[in-house]
Amino acid sequence: MKRISLVVVGLYINLFHGFSQEKDSSGYRQRKLRLEEVNFVSSYYKQDGNNSAVTGGIGTEKLADVSNYFEVKLIRYKKNKKKVDLELGVGIDYYTSASSDNINPYSLSSASSRDLRLYPSLTRTVTNESKGSALFTNISYSVESDYQSYGLGAGLSRKSKDKNSEFTAKMQLYLDQLAIILPVELRTESTGGLYGAYNQHDYPWKHRNTISTAFTLSKIVNTRLHLEVLADLIYQEGFLGMPFHRIYFKDNSLGTEKLPSSRFKVPLAIKANYFFGDKIVIRSGYRFYKDDWGLNAHTADLETAYKITSFFSFTPFYRFYHQSAIDFFGETGQHGQTEQYYSSNYNLAKFSSHFFGAGMRLAPPSGLFGKTHWNMIEVKYGHYIRTNGLYANIISLHLKYK
Repeated sequence: MKRISLVVVGLYINLFHGFSQEKDSSGYRQRKLRLEEVNFVSSYYKQDGNNSAVTGGIGTEKLADVSNYFEVKLIRYKKNKKKVDLELGVGIDYYTSASSDNINPYSLSSASSRDLRLYPSLTRTVTNESKGSALFTNISYSVESDYQSYGLGAGLSRKSKDKNSEFTAKMQLYLDQLAIILPVELRTESTGGLYGAYNQHDYPWKHRNTISTAFTLSKIVNTRLHLEVLADLIYQEGFLGMPFHRIYFKDNSLGTEKLPSSRFKVPLAIKANYFFGDKIVIRSGYRFYKDDWGLNAHTADLETAYKITSFFSFTPFYRFYHQSAIDFFGETGQHGQTEQYYSSNYNLAKFSSHFFGAGMRLAPPSGLFGKTHWNMIEVKYGHYIRTNGLYANIISLHLKYK
């Protein structure tokens, strides 16, 4: 994948700014769209392990991913003084995967060893500032070689009269299609035979649909403490496994992962931000997750934002996660063919994980390098380790233009 040049991004941003409308000193609010903010986020992620689901729960999990996301926020005021926000985002991910390459290990480098994902989105929010209410809608799309997804969403929020509490409700629908690409050993002659290349157009496509509702209640308890309570209800139906995840049965025969055609998930969470004066902010959270596949999970996270100067801050963070296995998980050679469902995907196994790292945020009043509108840069690094051997590193860059 070609990297997005920061020079080109800068020219693109300046083009938007040149046509934007500023609010004049009389207090009149322009009704035409004007540029509010631009964000550019780029990250590099790399992992390794020895429990690949592509090869039945054993084998390399090497993967590298480069992700770039570009977001433009526009704003205008309607005749009735309601504020309209538009957020346009475009993301591009490129990954290379040694484990996916083993879908066809007889090829020197199959098409599955790398892929490109493109995901644009548009969100529109209409805010009635006098009433403290907002309505928002969004559309999204995601596509890669063997997967495509259409997303639709809507929601509303309402603040209390004293502006100290806010309730938000959202609903999201994803309509997905995935290609049923089988391991090379299980392909028919029409898709390339045992050792031949395959024609992707010969594979059938199956659907996977997700509908979710999310509810958030936030409360400013006092000048130091801010609380949030979150509850989600998520339902999925369709083809919920991956067609190229191998299963090695007790009798040494070969099959592919088989999972139920529906899944119901319930995540519940609470978050708290506490301000120790002007220099330190503690952000903490706990999340409980349960679904009808038998998976239960607990997440606890803590982040400290320490303001070294008025425009430079340091943010160490830590997250602990633990989950039980789904009812249908088994290691290589543990499943029998008579079982109704089976998987050797270690993402669905019992494990604990630790994710820790730190970030640095720079937001000088005069702007970055004296450029007023380039007002923030943030760099973060994180290291991830899991009790089943998977480990990963990620570094990200966030630039803001306002």
